[in-house]
Amino acid sequence: MTFEWDAIWGALPSLLEGTKMTLLITLLGLVGGAVLGFLTGVITTYVRVPVTWRRAAVFVLGLFVLGLLLKGMSWLMSNWLSFVPGWIWSSLQALIVLALLSFFRRSLLLVLSFLCQLYVLFIRGTPIVVQVMFIYFALPMLVNIRIDGLTAAIFTLMINSGAYISEIVRGALQSVPKGLKEAGEAMGLPFHKILRHIIGPVAFRRMIPAMGNQCIISLKDSSLFIVIGVAELTRQGQEIIANNFRSVEIWGAVAVIYLILTGLIALTLKLIEHRMRIV
Repeated sequence: MTFEWDAIWGALPSLLEGTKMTLLITLLGLVGGAVLGFLTGVITTYVRVPVTWRRAAVFVLGLFVLGLLLKGMSWLMSNWLSFVPGWIWSSLQALIVLALLSFFRRSLLLVLSFLCQLYVLFIRGTPIVVQVMFIYFALPMLVNIRIDGLTAAIFTLMINSGAYISEIVRGALQSVPKGLKEAGEAMGLPFHKILRHIIGPVAFRRMIPAMGNQCIISLKDSSLFIVIGVAELTRQGQEIIANNFRSVEIWGAVAVIYLILTGLIALTLKLIEHRMRIV
């Protein structure tokens, strides 16, 4: 068997198109995941609610009761109160939501922290392939909407990376000495200023190596979206091989492109670490 370089040169334009798609999915997924992970990490760090089986059971039971209540109200409106205009029903729903939020306003942060912990637990406990298959195939059936492959890939990478970034942020925040937060409180600063000007810069320096590692992992995880037909780098390589049957050359080229991308990320990370004098 001979190694044909011409097969690589002929496939290079398609591989570059797949590389652009891979970078687009990774970039958008990481940006959304960073925002989601930062918010989740801050909430789970400073609003501590231990997740226990009892609380999880109560939460599930509460959702079940709420679902039955909403379903009963919908049945009542459609069968007995059908003469009521739709805008009145919508206004009534909004008032009920506002009333519940007002009644449980002191517990909102606790509930939000509990939900964030469940989110991290669920996402970290399931494979990303299962997540993208659920979002692409099952979610449209549940909410009756159409989700294209690219949107499903970006959304999946966002929620997946967000769960791991949340733990990175939480670990970095917890590593900051408590005396810094207490000093800010002694100066009379509000929490958001303490987080932004005192705790944040210290924690950011400590989370850079782990964030760089997460960027590399998310880039490689984008290859798993081949299962829903997204035309990223791995999918393009598979389609090219189906036409020319040169698997050694094409998969070798795909591997080299991934190595170049991950190498650039690692090099950028090293430059940032030296710039900030982390190492």
